[in-house]
Amino acid sequence: MIRRSLLLALCCTLVHAQPVPPSDATLNAWSLRFTNEVDHQLQVPSDVQKRYTDMLAQELGESHMRNAPPQAYVLVDRSAFVQAAFVVVRTSAGWHWLGATAVSTGKIGTYEHFLTPLGVFAHTLDNPDFRAEGTYNQNKIRGYGLKGMRVFDFGWQTAQRGWGDDGESQMRLQMHATDPNGLEARLGSVQSEGCVRIPASLNRFLDRYGVLDAQYEEAAASGKKLWILRSDRQTMPWPGRYLVVVDSGATERPVWSPKPGKR
Repeated sequence: MIRRSLLLALCCTLVHAQPVPPSDATLNAWSLRFTNEVDHQLQVPSDVQKRYTDMLAQELGESHMRNAPPQAYVLVDRSAFVQAAFVVVRTSAGWHWLGATAVSTGKIGTYEHFLTPLGVFAHTLDNPDFRAEGTYNQNKIRGYGLKGMRVFDFGWQTAQRGWGDDGESQMRLQMHATDPNGLEARLGSVQSEGCVRIPASLNRFLDRYGVLDAQYEEAAASGKKLWILRSDRQTMPWPGRYLVVVDSGATERPVWSPKPGKR
């Protein structure tokens, strides 16, 4: 009798320990927050959203999709005709779209420029982030954007060189803001040396709400001091840890992703 009672109590505990799926109202509130805080936005039709989440699921793989807890992802389409980033949350009920914005990926044809690599890239403490100093480089631009902008680091990755024999080399894959005066207006076209350039507003959104900070938050919760985390952060309920880069193979500009200056 005692054993039966213990088993029943354990079963009840396990049932109650299951994560509660977020409500539609909560998810919609985060979509509205994205809409209100991020610029260079793209209005992606629902059928196109479905194609992108299908691509994301395929890249993540069946095992991950089956076992991963609810979390956020940043998906980037490096196609020269698209150049966009999508922020989505996957829950037990499926995908929820937070929003999309224009970005810039690698521009080939120039020395030390790479084609942004495809794949799933984990955001971990093995490659610690840092913050922009806001200084100008030799080309008189602020390559990482304004001072304090976060530089999301995904470590050394193999990428196709954009010069010479088009072979492969190692490049440091980062996602970061860009010069607000000369370069942010060009988001939506290929411009970078291989990294993913994003709007300053998206940089702040990812940083403030810990969209890709699952491992960082786990470390902070265990007592580790991480200077990179904002003291005023409001981490979303489902922080993730993956940047995923795909190439849709688009052969012309979709209406929802116009050239820079025409949005």
